[in-house]
Amino acid sequence: MADTEQVRAWLMSRRARITPEQAGIPAGGGRTRRVAGLRREEVARLANLSTDYYTQLERGDLTGASPGVLEAVARALQLDDVERAHLFALAQTAPTADGPRMPASPSLPGTAQRVLDGFSVPAIAWDARQDLLGANVLGQALFSMHLEAAQPNLARFIFLDSRAPSFYDDWDLACSLTAAMLRYEAGRDPLDEQLTALIGELATRSGSFRTHWADHDVHEHRSGTKVHHHPAVGELTLTYDVLALPGHPGLSVTTYSPDDDATAERLAILGSLASA
Repeated sequence: MADTEQVRAWLMSRRARITPEQAGIPAGGGRTRRVAGLRREEVARLANLSTDYYTQLERGDLTGASPGVLEAVARALQLDDVERAHLFALAQTAPTADGPRMPASPSLPGTAQRVLDGFSVPAIAWDARQDLLGANVLGQALFSMHLEAAQPNLARFIFLDSRAPSFYDDWDLACSLTAAMLRYEAGRDPLDEQLTALIGELATRSGSFRTHWADHDVHEHRSGTKVHHHPAVGELTLTYDVLALPGHPGLSVTTYSPDDDATAERLAILGSLASA
């Protein structure tokens, strides 16, 4: 079970972001609101729960909360699918129901490397801790700066490497999404000591991480578009897709496809440089 402070802070942050108008609650006839967002009793009413019981849940005690209760809270707080999954993960006993926990010393299976090598676009493999475990030739070229570390880790590069703000066109967004991804994974497996240590390291060393971690957002990377500034070939506008690897819980493959002709040409140049 996640610790009570983690649950309390997260539920309070979700409640604080919803206005009465968004929840369909009539104005209070001039009554001054002393809290941001909804009151506990309003969430309880929307979820068809007693105020005392919802207060118990928000204080971090999810013990015995049924799926029906969690669904009701998710609807009342207007959680999206990733946030809903996070709520259910917080209520579970680790390890999560999705499968066995990640090994202490992750490595890339040979079958996964063959999957990477089969792509004609940059492709990387990474785990729930943001460890960069493998890449095809173009992926190695695209993330060459990340791979310089003895133990390459995407989150460490984003928050701790001075080159990250130049590599990521929207570095602040990259920071926000990465912190939210780590919080999501921490909820799925609160007993992952290496993940906990990584979060502690980032919180100690990065003011940007502390700022984004305090937002209590959760995120699951799926697909989208990113702009990178590669030191060798310049600006690359890339559409990314995250693929799960069946049989390898916790491992993901991300492919990066060119979003325009200029990027396709620059990727071809990058591939030539990498093969030289």
